[in-house]
Amino acid sequence: MSTRSTRRGTALVTGASSGIGAAYAGRLASQGWDTVLVARRKQRLDDLAHRLREATGTAVETLVADLSDPDDLAEVARRAAGDDIGFLLNNAGINGYGPFAGLEPELMTKVVDINVLAVTTLTRAAVPAMLERGRGTLVNVASQLAFAGALPPHPLPERAVYAGTKGYVVTFTRTLAAELAGTPLRIQVLCPGLTATEFHRSRGDTPVPGRDQSVHEDGGMPVDQVVDASLAALDTGEVVCVPGLQDPSLTDGLAEAELAIRTAARRGGS
Repeated sequence: MSTRSTRRGTALVTGASSGIGAAYAGRLASQGWDTVLVARRKQRLDDLAHRLREATGTAVETLVADLSDPDDLAEVARRAAGDDIGFLLNNAGINGYGPFAGLEPELMTKVVDINVLAVTTLTRAAVPAMLERGRGTLVNVASQLAFAGALPPHPLPERAVYAGTKGYVVTFTRTLAAELAGTPLRIQVLCPGLTATEFHRSRGDTPVPGRDQSVHEDGGMPVDQVVDASLAALDTGEVVCVPGLQDPSLTDGLAEAELAIRTAARRGGS
């Protein structure tokens, strides 16, 4: 068992039962963060909590919650507002892939509730206390599909609702970061591409069964590399982190293009 030299505070991680969430929680615990693990699968959370306690000596809480359920979301929001929460990773997400005209209304609502409402609600719960303490980190996980709106499916998935929700996460986080510029908070939107997780093994209506993590057949970037990219970007103050992107200046072009559009539109209307 390793011994922490400094207590970092508490990190709340949603979608912690597998994939990016589990890997990120492990990395934070290894850095001395206590953790609050949130997901739908109790056994997975209990297993991860046991591993983190044994490996790092940190304190680990588990919250079994479906973030599309209003009562569960409210419970997690109360915990996110705690005065010990110094790091919030909004990682939980589901895809609801499929033709839009055939997408089940219940699943569509669930995608929006988890990918948009939960992210916004938990951010709103955590940020005021972080501002009051003068420190805190927020990472919202989006997707490179947020930038793929006009691209046709095949080989990309049929993804209108999912990509739309991740586009929201990108815009919301970038705009919030601009609003809070000059404060001590670190804010990032993490936009991974295809990642070696079990994400594509379920549309999100039900969790992937089984006690052990698995990887979908499509493969992708190892989760540790995604976490590496996110943590490195936090150290350099990058708001938009796209793991694997060799030229980070491309993300700066987003703001430049937006300014050019607004400027041209104003001139056109004058």
